[in-house]
Amino acid sequence: MRYWQLGLLGYPLEHSLSPRLHTAALQALGWQGEYRLYPVPPGDDRALQQWVDRLRVGHVHGLNVTIPHKTTVATRVEVLTPAARAVGAVNTLFRTASGQVAGDNTDVAGFWRDARARLPLEEPRHWRGLVLGAGGAARAVAYALARAGMPVWVVARRWAQATALARDLAPHVTAPLRPARWEALGDLVRAVGPRWLIVNATPVGMAPRSEASPWPAGLPWPASAAVYDLVYHPRPTRFVQQARAAGLPAVDGLGMLVEQAVLAFVRWTGALEAQVRSAMRAAVGLD
Repeated sequence: MRYWQLGLLGYPLEHSLSPRLHTAALQALGWQGEYRLYPVPPGDDRALQQWVDRLRVGHVHGLNVTIPHKTTVATRVEVLTPAARAVGAVNTLFRTASGQVAGDNTDVAGFWRDARARLPLEEPRHWRGLVLGAGGAARAVAYALARAGMPVWVVARRWAQATALARDLAPHVTAPLRPARWEALGDLVRAVGPRWLIVNATPVGMAPRSEASPWPAGLPWPASAAVYDLVYHPRPTRFVQQARAAGLPAVDGLGMLVEQAVLAFVRWTGALEAQVRSAMRAAVGLD
């Protein structure tokens, strides 16, 4: 029986929930293996390449990648999935049948699956996406929404970052994707039209600064909207609390963490998705 060698590359890694998720999946399947944390400090390109090479020769069977290496590792692999190519970032490395190392971005599908499952999102074209932030997480979210047919506005304090996001993703989607200045947020949410799906793709509100929220003080929430916060610690976040107090459906990003992990584990092992999902959700208290 194969002994599965899986792990996570990034830095720092001390608070990662990934070992809990993947270990739970291995145990539920009755498989031998381990999921380990492999700290790779910023700038250590040699170590990053060594891990890619270990995957290529089969010394490890699957790797996740987190900050600060998601963009760099995309240049170290032979194959990129469409999602990874569009977003420009990789969070999952796997070995193809021909022995090449491929990069995927399971954050894209992981976010969209969880959002559709937990929020009342009917036909995406009847909604508008409002993404707060323009970093790597925002790219995955904006791509997922626009790919599903939802017009998207990306609002960020760094105008150049928002415009670069819209420019880079535009060739990969058919729905409109527009940058917007942070100062224009109030005008956007007051606009009459389809309902908003508002997504916090910034780290604002993450512990230990759990009292913070990306939503501007004094700005009324739209009357018709749903809210998704990629932050999941603490639970509920201040952003989610504010949205719920305004009468809006709102969820955090723990479900996305699980879904992206499910997709990675299935990619590596070929396991049945439903069994993996059940084990992982139970491991973090979602069931």
